[in-house]
Amino acid sequence: QVHLEESGGGLVQAGGSLTLSCAASGRTSPLYAMGWFRQAPGKERDLVATVDWNSGRTYYRDSMKGRVTVSRDKPLNQGYLQMNNLEPEDTAVYFCAAAPELCFGFGCEFEYWGQGTQVTVSS
Repeated sequence: QVHLEESGGGLVQAGGSLTLSCAASGRTSPLYAMGWFRQAPGKERDLVATVDWNSGRTYYRDSMKGRVTVSRDKPLNQGYLQMNNLEPEDTAVYFCAAAPELCFGFGCEFEYWGQGTQVTVSS
């Protein structure tokens, strides 16, 4: 199976920026997509963005569109989520996930998950 581990979370002031990383190890081939999710206290887990592993094409949900950039580095087996102009409402645990089967955009079944990294945005 694929093991995922997020890093880069922490405390940031409103308006600041933060970049999260997701390191993939284990059986990383095939890997078709990597997704980023977040879950705030008392709320459901929401999809933020996905990136096609081969082409690098990106897909964004409206919640953070325009303030985030998702990318991946294939040789390093790492994914990234760059977040800018953060708001207190962005406070959540952020997860990365991997889809091991062919899929596109938001239609992927993410079977492997990291444990999450906490992002806290202060006002």
